[in-house]
Amino acid sequence: MVFKLLNDLPEEYLFDLESEQRVLSAILHSEDAGIEAYNLLAASDFYSPRNGLLFELCSSLYLREVRPTLVEVLKEGHILGLFSNPRDIEELKYIAEHYIDDENIKYWIKKIKDKSRLRKFVEFLKASYEILTEQQGSDVEQILMAAEDKLTNLTALEIDDHVDTPAEMANLGYDEVERRFLRFKEISEMNKGLIPLDGLPTGFDNLNHVTLGYKAGELIILGAQTGHGKTAFALHTAKAIAVDSKKSVLYLNTEMSREQIALRWGSILSSIEHDRIRSGSINETELSIILNAYSRLRESGFYSYPCPNLTPEKTVSIARKFKAQKNIEMMIIDYVGRMDKFDPRLSEWQILEQIVKTQKMLAQNLKIAVMCLVQLNTDGTLQGARRMKNECDLMLKLTPIPKEDFELDEEIKKYLNPNYYLIIEKNRDGRSGVRIPVAFDLQKQIMKDAERISR
Repeated sequence: MVFKLLNDLPEEYLFDLESEQRVLSAILHSEDAGIEAYNLLAASDFYSPRNGLLFELCSSLYLREVRPTLVEVLKEGHILGLFSNPRDIEELKYIAEHYIDDENIKYWIKKIKDKSRLRKFVEFLKASYEILTEQQGSDVEQILMAAEDKLTNLTALEIDDHVDTPAEMANLGYDEVERRFLRFKEISEMNKGLIPLDGLPTGFDNLNHVTLGYKAGELIILGAQTGHGKTAFALHTAKAIAVDSKKSVLYLNTEMSREQIALRWGSILSSIEHDRIRSGSINETELSIILNAYSRLRESGFYSYPCPNLTPEKTVSIARKFKAQKNIEMMIIDYVGRMDKFDPRLSEWQILEQIVKTQKMLAQNLKIAVMCLVQLNTDGTLQGARRMKNECDLMLKLTPIPKEDFELDEEIKKYLNPNYYLIIEKNRDGRSGVRIPVAFDLQKQIMKDAERISR
């Protein structure tokens, strides 16, 4: 009786071809819609094999950084021999022309996902019924437990609700400790004094020592006052990761032009004063040095995205795109205070807190490190939202060293020409309250650990 009821379900309960066609049409017309669909759907979610094939085709173009327009899809389909039937071409043209609705893309994606899950649930019920009828006399408890596992996977959506048992947690801890011990031993033997990282290099040996690097899923906040090195710190970080380590970094810049960013790189990589590069007051030898420096940038993993009208929603879309196409391991937002506010009814601290929460979720979902640059007040407090600190994994502050420290602090006297503190105000994965002396050359836009004076 149950099996008959399942087989007699009206077909329209199990699929929604209009939603599938609307999503495909939106992908053909809007890059943002394509990014949403690529990150939320799979070809198996489509009921129509033809629609699933078109989705795979669009996704393959997207991953190769080709906009999946109607023309490009037709061209790719012909190359692969997928459009041998004229009716296939007419159907694709019809979808492109009659179902343009990219503004409601999330709504149509949800309808496809809901129907896909419903079909899987019906398949689960049918399979369970067959097990009950064919395995009479089997262990009932085992059958029920197996069915419960499958049902849990269906109802949990994409959320990982796994609970670690004491044994699993102990095994995980042992594996992690052993892995880190072996890595530390190997690196120590190969490179004396090199700090083994568990994440991306920070650009500062002393910061690496405390944090073991910027880790995937972490939100890092770097605070500094206006004109005190926020952008220089961001590009120093990018240099350590993208230029020196050849890993991919996405830099979202809300303030400067493309030309300004490019000129700063010339100074950072050549150690020639930024003002002289900007004015052109350099000799031929220096010009050669700068051009050679840019060759390092050309071979790096640095991707710059100037976006003066950046919004929290746009950061999600941009990050998804670059994660899929360039496999970025870190995104830097320079800076949060200039992002467009998406709800004028909220106070500033509430807006900034929501922005940071969005970036934290983004870091965890894409498994990348996200660094947000924020403004500090003149008294060193976080501008606009102290509660932002609660959301981050690592809170750093870059502040000038007070004059009295050079006279009264015996520790700072042990360093050669430091002028800034890099303060670890919060560190979810290690020590906090640490002050790292830093040498910041404003003219050359270069930051480094302050050199310790040898006695």
